Amino acid sequence: MTQTTVEETAAIKAAFAQFPSGVAAFSAMVDFTPEALVASSFTVGVSLEPPLVMFAVQNSSTTWPKLRQAQRLGVSVLAEGQEAAALQLASKTGDRFAGLDTSVGDSGAVLIDGAVLGFECEVISETPAGDHAIVVLEVKATTINLESKPLIYHGATFRQLAA
Repeated sequence: MTQTTVEETAAIKAAFAQFPSGVAAFSAMVDFTPEALVASSFTVGVSLEPPLVMFAVQNSSTTWPKLRQAQRLGVSVLAEGQEAAALQLASKTGDRFAGLDTSVGDSGAVLIDGAVLGFECEVISETPAGDHAIVVLEVKATTINLESKPLIYHGATFRQLAA
């Protein structure tokens, strides 16, 4: 494996930023405390039978080792207007859930109210992939909010779908 230079890394990050994606919050109750991380690498439709989704998480994440212990994860695909919630949930300091309306399932999965989509999932596999791990989740329950539009991440900023 070759080492990339700082300039190459910056160019790769700039290229990746040009791919628009949704913004998903992964959250659960762990030892009676809500935990969350945010990723723009969430992918649906990995499989229909069984229903599988996936995302990539940084190896340096301090939250993922906690979340992977949960029986089920709540995956909230955030909606337009939830930009501040995305930043708060992704923060490394403070109470990530302060002032946010959430729903907690019997399994401990936490969903962010007002999100476009909510999935209650179980971790199926975790595969090393460079400086990340690819996590495959099996969908056990879904919530769809047809009143909202998804929050989009593109060009290293939040965007909205045009009418």
